[in-house]
Amino acid sequence: EGLVACVVSEDGKSASIVKVASETDFAGKSQAFVDFVEHVANATLSSDSSGVIDSDKVLSLQSNSKSVQTALEEAIVAIRENLSVSSASLLTSDDGVLVSYVHGKVNENASAGSSAALVELVGNGVDTQVVTDAGKKLAMHIVAAKPTYLNVEDIPADVLEKERAILQSQLEDSKKPPEVQEKIINGRLRKFYEEVCLTEQEHMVEEGGPKVSKALKQLGLEIRRFEAVYV
Repeated sequence: EGLVACVVSEDGKSASIVKVASETDFAGKSQAFVDFVEHVANATLSSDSSGVIDSDKVLSLQSNSKSVQTALEEAIVAIRENLSVSSASLLTSDDGVLVSYVHGKVNENASAGSSAALVELVGNGVDTQVVTDAGKKLAMHIVAAKPTYLNVEDIPADVLEKERAILQSQLEDSKKPPEVQEKIINGRLRKFYEEVCLTEQEHMVEEGGPKVSKALKQLGLEIRRFEAVYV
């Protein structure tokens, strides 16, 4: 059980995304727990190092002059069960904009919920509101579609080889000529890409479900990376 939280700086140049575990769902819905999760997200946003932040470093980070360690101890006393920071990351962008979406928010004003996604979009001369709207829609899509990789190039060679081997084994008894089998395998691989690669997926939040890469290109945007966490 637990909650995730996502906080983006006002200029959209840095963002934190965290996940905090609780022992029970009941504790996960308490205000004391929500406050602690948001404290972790705000403290992570103030970190001087980006990327995945290890748990010891997270505990030493501060928000409003209070360390995560102190906030954790206070939350444990209030909630009366063990809590732990499962993951914490800080993303920064030099020439892009970071946009987030939190699903299943505990309340309207909260930055904590059941799942969250963060995207970095880049686009020269594109209106800020267009970038923000596109980013939010894309983050909503990610939460629903749960892609594993950004694009086909990001799929590790061993994963691709394993998938190809599975597809080949399915055609072992086929009487079709090798070149036809290869076409079938390539067709099924495209389906696999659509399942696991964000840029190859049909955009679930855009009308007509265009391919994500096409929807962004029409707006003059490109996605550089994404991060998502789920309870």
